[in-house]
Amino acid sequence: MSSAPEQEAVHEGRAAGGGLPAQTVTDPAGPSAAAPAVTDPVVEPAAPALNGSRHPAAPALTAWPGAPTPLGARFRVGPDGTTGTNFALWAGGAEAVDLCLFDEGGAETRLPLTELTHEIWHGFVPGVLPGRRYGFRVHGRWDPWTGARWNPAKLLLDPYARAVDGDFALPPEVYGHVRDWPQQQVADTVRDDRDSAPLVPKGVVVQDDDDWSDDHRPKTPWADSVIYELHVRGFTRLHPSIPEELRGTYAGLAHPAAIEHLVNLGVTAVELLPVHQFAHEDHLLRRGLRNYWGYNSIGYFAPHAAYAASGTRGQQVGEFKRMVRALHAAGIEVILDVVYNHTAEAGELGPMLSLRGIDNRGYYRLQSDARRYADYTGCGNTLHVVQPQVLRLITDSLRYWVTEMGVDGFRFDLAAALARSMHDVDMLSPFLAVIAQDPVLRRVKLIAEPWDVGSGGYQVGAFPPLWTEWNDRYRNAVRDFWRGALPDVRDLGYRLSGSSDLYAWGGRRPYASVNFVTAHDGFTLRDLVSYERKHNEANGEGNRDGTDDNRAWNGGTEGESEDGDLRALRRRQLRNLLTTLLLSTGVPMLVAGDEFGRTQRGNNNAYCQDNEISWVDWSQLDDPHWRALFELTSRLIALRHAHPVLRRRAFFSGRAHSADGLRDLAWFTARGTEMTERDWYAPAATLGMYLSGRDIPGRDAVGAPVVDDSFLAVLHAGDRPASFELPGTPWAAGYEVVVDTSREDQAEAPALTHRAGTAITVPARSVLLLRVRR
Repeated sequence: MSSAPEQEAVHEGRAAGGGLPAQTVTDPAGPSAAAPAVTDPVVEPAAPALNGSRHPAAPALTAWPGAPTPLGARFRVGPDGTTGTNFALWAGGAEAVDLCLFDEGGAETRLPLTELTHEIWHGFVPGVLPGRRYGFRVHGRWDPWTGARWNPAKLLLDPYARAVDGDFALPPEVYGHVRDWPQQQVADTVRDDRDSAPLVPKGVVVQDDDDWSDDHRPKTPWADSVIYELHVRGFTRLHPSIPEELRGTYAGLAHPAAIEHLVNLGVTAVELLPVHQFAHEDHLLRRGLRNYWGYNSIGYFAPHAAYAASGTRGQQVGEFKRMVRALHAAGIEVILDVVYNHTAEAGELGPMLSLRGIDNRGYYRLQSDARRYADYTGCGNTLHVVQPQVLRLITDSLRYWVTEMGVDGFRFDLAAALARSMHDVDMLSPFLAVIAQDPVLRRVKLIAEPWDVGSGGYQVGAFPPLWTEWNDRYRNAVRDFWRGALPDVRDLGYRLSGSSDLYAWGGRRPYASVNFVTAHDGFTLRDLVSYERKHNEANGEGNRDGTDDNRAWNGGTEGESEDGDLRALRRRQLRNLLTTLLLSTGVPMLVAGDEFGRTQRGNNNAYCQDNEISWVDWSQLDDPHWRALFELTSRLIALRHAHPVLRRRAFFSGRAHSADGLRDLAWFTARGTEMTERDWYAPAATLGMYLSGRDIPGRDAVGAPVVDDSFLAVLHAGDRPASFELPGTPWAAGYEVVVDTSREDQAEAPALTHRAGTAITVPARSVLLLRVRR
C-alpha cells in the first residue's frame, strides 16, 4: 500500500454515540500542477437564439434565477429571448452548490447557484451553448458517522447529464476520502481536499432538437417477440463488413451489415447490455482490465461515450438515436438492460463521482451505522428507491429513454432490489406502483431480473402484471434435461408450456416468462456443451469468480476437442437446446453468437474481457457446420412466427374442447399413451408434447377464430435411440417430420411422413417436430 500524504487534521465534530472525529486532508504540495486555473467569470461572444436571430450576450457569465424544473442542464431561450442553459440540481441537505463550467482549454469558471426551491439549486446562465462541459461542487458537512459526505473539492457529475465527455480513471484524487490512508478501517472518515476536476469526466450540455416524427416503432406484441441479447461493442467489433472506424459503436450496430444479420435471423428485438454511462472498477484498472459488460452505471441519461464513433461532446446522443431509427426501420425493437439498483460509487471506500457528493444520505440506503451502505446488490451500495428524489431520478431517466431516445423497453438488472420498501421485497413498493400508473412507462416492455443478493431476494414468478421476468427455472430445467440430470419430467413440462405454475395468476400470460438457456452471465451455448467447469483465469481472480453451478455437460472431455464424433455430438446438443427454446411457450431470448457457435473458451464471467474472448467471431459463419446451425435457428424462428400455436397468448387448459376428446395440450410417453400422474414422477428421458392448433383461445385482428396446424414435439435425451409410438385417433391420422435435430443439415433432410399409431425410432439425443395430418 502506498503511503498517505501528510495530513492536516481538522476536527469537525461527530455524531452522538461515538466514532472518530472527522478529519480533512490537504495536499502539502498545493493544487495539482496539471489542474487548470479557476478563473473569474469571462465575457463570451454573443450566442445565436434558437430561432436563428442574435441577441447581445450577457456582459459576463452569471447565473440568473432560472427554474427548478426540469432537472439537469437544458439549453433553451431564457428571459428576453436570450439563449442559454438552465441548470437544476436536487441536493437535499447541502449548504451551497457551485456550477462549474469548463472552456475548451479546461479552465474552470465557478458560478454559485443561489436559488433554492424545494431542495433544488438552480440558475439560468446566458450564453452557455450545447457542447459546453460542466459539473457541480456541493458544499456541506463532512460527518461520515451520520452519512454526511459533502466535499466541495470533488467535481461531481450531474445525475441528469445527457452526455458525458471523458473517462473515469479513478486516481486517488477522485475519492472523497484519502484512498490510501494507512488505517483502512477508518480511511473513509479522512477527507481528501485535493481537487478532482482535472481528473474526472464532465457533463455536456446537449440540445434537444428531435421530435421523432419520422420514426415508426415496431410495437411487436409480447407473444410474438423473439429477443436477442447483444453487446453494442462486442457484436460489431470483429464484423468484416462494417468499416473499421464504426466497429464497436452505435453506428456500427446501425450499419446495414449488422442489421441484415438480425433480419435474416428473424429476431424482433435487441436487448442491449448496459449503455448508460458507466465507470470501470478500481480493482480492474489495477489489473489492467476494464469493465466490459457495463453493469456499473454512473450516468442514467447519457449514452456510454466510448460506444460513439462520432464524438463525445453530445454527438453520442444523435448517434444513438440514429441507431434506434435504423433498427426500427428494420422492424426491430430496442430494449435496454438498465442498472438502477446501484452505482459505480461502490461502498464507503469507493470514489466520489456524483450522488455520494450531492447527498449521500438522500440517494443511498445506509445501515444503522450510517458510515456503511446497505448492499442488496453485491456491488457495495444500493439506491434508496423509496426516497422521492431517487424514484424521480429513475422514472425521469426511463421516460427520457422512451420519449427522447426512442427505446421500446427495459430489462431491469436485480429488479428485486428496486422493489424493496424499507428492507423486504414488496410487490406494492413505490417503484412498482409508479411504473404501473405511469402513462409512458406502462406501455413499454418491462422485464425483471427477479432477484437480488439480499435476504428474500429471489422473486421469480412474483412480479405483478405488466412485467415479464427472466425465468431461470426454465434455464435450469432445460439444461438438466439435456444433460440427463432431471429426476423426472414434471418441471420440464411446466417450462415447455409457459410455466403456468409461476405465472398463471393476476391476469398474467405465458409471455410473462422470458425463456432462456444462456445469457451474458454464464457459459455461451457452445461452452455449455464443451465445458463442465469454469475457466476464468484471464479475469485475474484466481478462478474464484463466476458461478460453479453451470449445469453443463461436455460429452466426456473438458474443453475443445479434435475428436470428430464428439464435436458432432456437441453440435447436436446445440441443436437440441435451440430447438427446445424456440418451441417453448413464452418469450425466447437468444444470446448474440449462440446461433453460430460463439465461444468464450470456458469463461463464464467475462465481465472484464473487452477482447476476443467476448467479441462475436463472425468468421464462424464461414464454417459449414456453424452456418448450418445459424440456418436451423433462423428456420425455427420463422416457424415460430408462422404458427400462433407456438406463441400462445393464453395458458393451455389441458381440457377437451370438443366431443372427440382432443385437448389443447397433451403429454405422451414413449409408449404412445397419455402421461399419468405416475409417469410424471418416474425417471424418463423421452417426452412427447402435443400442441393443438384447433383450440387456440382468442381471435385475430378482424375477429375471426385463430386456427393453426397441430404439432407433436418428441424430446429424447437418452444416449441410445428410442422407440416412440405416434398417438392415433383423435390426435392425428398421420405425421410429417418438420425438424429432426439428429441431422446436421436440415435442408438435406428427406420429407418423411408416418402413419398414426406406428412406432418410429427417435435418434439418440434429438428432438423431432412433427406436423399433424388429419
